[in-house]
This record gives sequence, C-alpha cells and structure tokens, in this order.
Amino acid sequence: MKNDKYILTDETVMRSGVTLHRIKAIKSFGNVSKGDIGGYIEKESNLSTNGNAWVYGDARVYGDACVYGDARVYGDARVFGDASVYGNAEVFGDARVFGDAEVFGDAWVYGDASVYGGARVYGDACVYGDACVYGDACVYGDAWVYGDAEVFGDAWVYGDASVYGGARVYGKCSVTPITFTGLSYNVTVIDGHIRIGCECHTISQWDKMSKKKISEMDHGALQWWETYKASIMRIAKEHRKTVKSWG
Repeated sequence: MKNDKYILTDETVMRSGVTLHRIKAIKSFGNVSKGDIGGYIEKESNLSTNGNAWVYGDARVYGDACVYGDARVYGDARVFGDASVYGNAEVFGDARVFGDAEVFGDAWVYGDASVYGGARVYGDACVYGDACVYGDACVYGDAWVYGDAEVFGDAWVYGDASVYGGARVYGKCSVTPITFTGLSYNVTVIDGHIRIGCECHTISQWDKMSKKKISEMDHGALQWWETYKASIMRIAKEHRKTVKSWG
C-alpha cells in the first residue's frame, strides 16, 4: 500500500548500529498537520501508514517494533525489538518498551519505566517512574505500577490496584483491590493462598479464622465476612489457571 501519510527524511541518527530516519507528515491527520516533523523510525513497518499513530520529538522506534492505531510515542521514549504499541496507548518521557511487550488500549507508560519481555500493559493502566514490568506479567484495568516497583513472572495486577515503592510482585500471582467499609485493600492470590495486608492464608484458613473471630459478634458481622469471602473467592476463581490449589 502506498504511504501517503509520512516520509523518511535524510535526517538520521544511529541507534545500536542501525540508521534511523526522522519522519515528516505529508498529510494532516489526528493532531498532526501536513509538514510536521516527527521522531525517528528505522523503516515504514515501524509506524503504520493508516490511523493516527505518530512518533514525536526525539522518540525512536526501530527493529521489528510497530506503532499503530491511534497510539503516540513521544519525548525520548524508545520502542524496539518486537514490541507493539497500539490502540490509544501512549509511551513517553524516557520510557522503554521492547522485547515482545505490548502496550495498548488507553494505557500509559512514561517516566523512566520499562516494559519488556512478553509483558502486556493495557486498559487504562499506568506504568511510570522507575517501574519495570516484564516476563509474562500483565498490568491492566485501572492499575498503577510506579516508583521502583517490579511486576514480573506470570503476575497479574489489575482493577484499581497500585503497586509502588520498592514492591516486587512475581511468579504465579495476581493483585487486585477490594473495598470494605470505605477502605481499600490489595488482595494477592499466589499458589492457592490469599494475602490481605500482612496476613496470608488459604481460603479455608481465612474462613476458619474469621468465623472464629466473629462467633461472638452479631449477625451483621457474619454478613460482612460472607461478602468478604465471596469477593476473595471471586478473585481466586478469576485466576484459577494460575493458582495451584484453593486450600
């Protein structure tokens, strides 16, 4: 298909021994006007000739990476390897997306964050700061991963969950929030155990402990626990493929 969206100019930079060309729009689309100068790509397969996807500023896309749909890559961001950025996703700042990673939907990756390996960041998720998401990890929904946090292995972080500071979430694990009495708690499911705050038990252990605790309480407390347990079970069942046993 003829490329009537942009051209590769003669302005070049070298990256990992590869020549990258600055791009120039040859028609108006999205928020890009005809004649606008963009960032750098190695070849046309790095940036779709359809849609409103664009590479801005000093951002660079190369290797077999692809930016398409209405995605935007800008600032000093780098997208390379076999990575894909698409949908309405944005990668900016000094962020790096590489390997077989995918960033899509309305997700943002920015700051000094890195997403790589087979990781996926999507939905309305944000990964920023010095955070790293890698391996086969997934961050999605409205989840935030930031600070010096790491999410890797087969971990899932989703919903309104936040992983931050120096936290490390890894292995066959999932993190999602639940809210009771106006307070939000991260619930971690890992190898058949449910972690809430500092306590980690199997489903049956949580049930036994809590029923003992509320045996002297009123009916309202019992209802509270049943709702609590139902939420935990729902979370566990959503991840039954990654959990070895329910306890």
